[in-house]
Amino acid sequence: MIPRYSRPDMVKIWEPENRFRIWFEIEAHATDALAQRGVVPASAAVALWKWWNTNPAIDVAAIDAIEAVTKHDVIAFLTWVAEQVGDEARFMHQGMTSSDVLDTCLAVQLTQATDLLLADMDALLAAIKTRAMEHKFTPTIGRSHGIHAEPVTFGMKLAQAYAEFARGRERLVAARAEIATCAISGAVGTFANIDPEVEAHVAAKLGLAVEPVSTQVIPRDRHAMYFATLGVIASSIERLATEVRHLQRTEVLEAEEYFSPGQKGSSAMPHKRNPILTENLTGLARMVRGYVTPALENVALWHERDISHSSVERYIGPDATITLDFALGRLTGVIDKLLIYPERMQKNLDRMGGLVHSQRVLLALTQAGISREDSYRIVQRNAMKVWESDGAESLMELLKADPDVTAKMTASEIEDRFNLDYHFKHIDTIFERVFG
Repeated sequence: MIPRYSRPDMVKIWEPENRFRIWFEIEAHATDALAQRGVVPASAAVALWKWWNTNPAIDVAAIDAIEAVTKHDVIAFLTWVAEQVGDEARFMHQGMTSSDVLDTCLAVQLTQATDLLLADMDALLAAIKTRAMEHKFTPTIGRSHGIHAEPVTFGMKLAQAYAEFARGRERLVAARAEIATCAISGAVGTFANIDPEVEAHVAAKLGLAVEPVSTQVIPRDRHAMYFATLGVIASSIERLATEVRHLQRTEVLEAEEYFSPGQKGSSAMPHKRNPILTENLTGLARMVRGYVTPALENVALWHERDISHSSVERYIGPDATITLDFALGRLTGVIDKLLIYPERMQKNLDRMGGLVHSQRVLLALTQAGISREDSYRIVQRNAMKVWESDGAESLMELLKADPDVTAKMTASEIEDRFNLDYHFKHIDTIFERVFG
């Protein structure tokens, strides 16, 4: 991932030094458990931790140099550790296979990354809730197919987003639990050369669950579900970003991204204020979703293990989590600073001559004894006059002049159907459902 779309705390999780430190802890905890069972000398585990407790620097370049010869990353790491620790290091990795280290390490890194993502989502949810409460009863037009439909409130729009991200957070918690498994089962997963209690010991030390059956790798359906969850969250980001982009269009302009002092919108047109942050979020969401298909394709490995998944995960593990972390942070900033224009919302509501109240008149006519088909025809013929006049005509006035309407409704009854507050009588109920 490029630095432009990266934040340091998430990047650190995927840096080689963090990976090697996790590798060491896996090996050292396993050696502890093996020593407790008399498989290796207790002095071996003591020697490992004695060196580790000096907080040694991890020489990534030296390990890479060894790997250039061995063509094997885990062997290169074990060789380098042995050079630091001495003879006792030969007891590391007893009965283990490389996947025990690699897969368990990936589980730790993904749980670390998920904890940051959960904190990101908490911050986003807090920002959305604040703005939703602020505009709980701010009237705006609801749109279907991009066309004016009926009134809603801007707070309700944000409540919808809050509920969606709250579901996403729940899915992420579940995905974290599913991915947080440890496999220390040896070649082809039979535990032939290492006791299952060693796996249980390492899992407990690392805050993981044991993998019930791991073949030689942790099954990749877990990873597929994890990355699919990230993809769904990215789609939720795009949904809210797209809403902001639409609302910022010149002819709509009900809300817009904060435009900071000194900011420039265009190299050619000084007047421009563009929704660049939410457009960026749309692109980043595409990238996160793009990592889902390779994760799904990783599920079908050959027999007990192959490494067709390995190169994929070296990309998608860092890139998906780093990108989503950045996107969640950016969206939180957008919502927190979003410029909201209630006056423009009201102006747009009023723009089409009261068409947004057509359903209330339709229902009133049916209740007054006219068939639904005839009621629809009566209201629609008046509504189309307003539509064709681009809002210059008033639906209320046209209905008051229509004898088919006035035969069943008084002027006062017609006017009552154009009461905006009618549409908001259940907003409190909706907010109670969403926010509790």
